[in-house]
Amino acid sequence: MNDAAMDTMEPAAGTALPGPLEGIRVVDWTIWQQGPVAGAMLGDLGADVIKIEEREGGDSGRAIFVFPETGASPYFEVNNRNKRSLAIDLKKPEGADLVRKVIAQSDVFIQNFRPSVAEKVGLDYETLRALNPRLIYASASAFGARGPDRTARAYDLLGQARSGLLLRPGHEDEPAIPDGGMADQMGAIMLAYGVLAAVVARERHGVGQKVDTSLLGSMLWLRGLPVAVELMRHKGAAASSQFSKHITSKRPTRLDPGNPLWNTYKCADGKWIALAILQSDPHWPTVLEALGNPDSLAKDERFVDHLRRCENAKACVPILEEIFAARPREAWLQRLTTKGDLPVCAINTTADAASDPQAIANGYITDFDHPAWGQVRVPGFPIDLSETPARIQRRAPEFGEHTEEILIDLLGLDWDEVASLRQRDVI
Repeated sequence: MNDAAMDTMEPAAGTALPGPLEGIRVVDWTIWQQGPVAGAMLGDLGADVIKIEEREGGDSGRAIFVFPETGASPYFEVNNRNKRSLAIDLKKPEGADLVRKVIAQSDVFIQNFRPSVAEKVGLDYETLRALNPRLIYASASAFGARGPDRTARAYDLLGQARSGLLLRPGHEDEPAIPDGGMADQMGAIMLAYGVLAAVVARERHGVGQKVDTSLLGSMLWLRGLPVAVELMRHKGAAASSQFSKHITSKRPTRLDPGNPLWNTYKCADGKWIALAILQSDPHWPTVLEALGNPDSLAKDERFVDHLRRCENAKACVPILEEIFAARPREAWLQRLTTKGDLPVCAINTTADAASDPQAIANGYITDFDHPAWGQVRVPGFPIDLSETPARIQRRAPEFGEHTEEILIDLLGLDWDEVASLRQRDVI
């Protein structure tokens, strides 16, 4: 599967310009998801990404979510597209030296191992900086580069747990079931963001630098509003939302939301709809019309204006529940969106979201002609660049697929030297 024609995809019509990171070489020594996704994002933007894999086994992510019949893994495929694989034994001094030589000719090095791991094989920041002063060295850790837990082992679940996400309002009595991979994915986004900032800084100021991100820091940033409200208190009291004064329960719930039009409702077909009508007075007549002007809402003094609807939210919600339960979701969406400019939408399942026409129209879900799987749909790049769009140019690499190519083309080794390295189990 070394055929370059099978390995690439023709750029879409009208995308003659190279990607924004064309000419940037990234050495990606990462495993699982947090680091690999960052490398894939940089590859989507045109960087040449070389994935360093241990000679025996490689990235453990190759074995996650595998189809037994084919051995293929969507997890590994999406996390490692647009990369070349170099399989090498870093425990052997000669193997680590070869990787350092690759890094000496690269722009960015990313890794998500604990600090002691990189130091043991001579891939720490100080060592690599001495070889390549303009190198951008980006690390993704569990809880940050400083502090007592800087070397702690952690995975996605712990990033969600320590950031407070699992005991967010509404789940304070029992941790919520986490969405698998959320902290890893957010950590990857922040790592790629940090690398891009460092690339700009190097172009403008001529300096390489170290970039550090973590699961904890990324998830705290993702939860920015609740964390800010908790921190920025006045005389010991946290600021409260305009809805909270109308909530009689310990915390906001669907039955006691503070604003009945900032809530979710189940429709006749068992599907859910979300309303996000913050200041409801201008929209109330339109809502009533879409709902059929029911007397239970239109003629009840408790619901005559926004303030009274919020004050009586616990009485309003059951009425709305009964109304929405009378029709399927699509019928309600059609009525609510054609009657006026109302902020409403379906509450998607993952399957719904993956086939959402809006997601497809914007390239958030995109097609890829995979040489082994055929035409498949995959997550696209979430940012639209009008002149230098991101695109998938390579499928995820086979294990060690590009080892000889990289050593010969980049380091200038000949075939005899490569054969000798293979005989000595370095590659």
